[in-house]
Amino acid sequence: MAASSAETVAHRLNAYGQPIGLPVDLPLPRPLPPHDDLTGRSVTLSALTPDHAPALYRAMTDPAGWTYLGADEPRTDEAAARRWAKAKAASQDPLFYSLLVGGAPQGVLSLLRINPEAASIEVGYIHYAPALQGTLAATEAQFLLMRHVFDDLGYRRHEWKCDALNAPSRKAAERLGFTYEGTFRQALVYKGRNRDTAWFSITDSEWPALKARFTRWLSPGNFHPDGRQKKRLQDA
Repeated sequence: MAASSAETVAHRLNAYGQPIGLPVDLPLPRPLPPHDDLTGRSVTLSALTPDHAPALYRAMTDPAGWTYLGADEPRTDEAAARRWAKAKAASQDPLFYSLLVGGAPQGVLSLLRINPEAASIEVGYIHYAPALQGTLAATEAQFLLMRHVFDDLGYRRHEWKCDALNAPSRKAAERLGFTYEGTFRQALVYKGRNRDTAWFSITDSEWPALKARFTRWLSPGNFHPDGRQKKRLQDA
């Protein structure tokens, strides 16, 4: 029989012969993330502002895109979008970013459940315009955030959670290198319905190999002149 995940985790014994976790040498707490721009080759993550609202409203009109997100949806009109953006811009947790492609907002994401004492942080509230989905910029945005979390902030754990029925989100997490950890049954109620929550994570020990894979994949040499990838991220 295969060992359980609990049995395969490295540990030590205390003076009473009990297994306990390995010591953490990382200075804690880690810093809170600043709301600075994160710039890549194809996309910039910039602090969400109300001025981004009109472009986001025009870019994210597909109602299906809001199915697995919270109830406060800025898609009734531009005024509602601006009120939504103003409220999100003032939030410190979640900390919202706009994805700018060619200077135009094409989506949002955030860092949330920020826990400096445990050096743990989550990416969430991810919503890309249809034109951004499946693009180099969409993947690079996640890489920029991961690099910020692990290299700049020195966090130990980066989380991804989603409705367990959200198959595209689960697929995206696994493609990006997150490890599925399990499903919390009846974890939430939103929009009047049950949500089982699927949990994924990347740890700091996994990051160096994953960073190297992203770097190879993002290399200009991995793309044809028309933008098509030569190697998939999983194979880079």
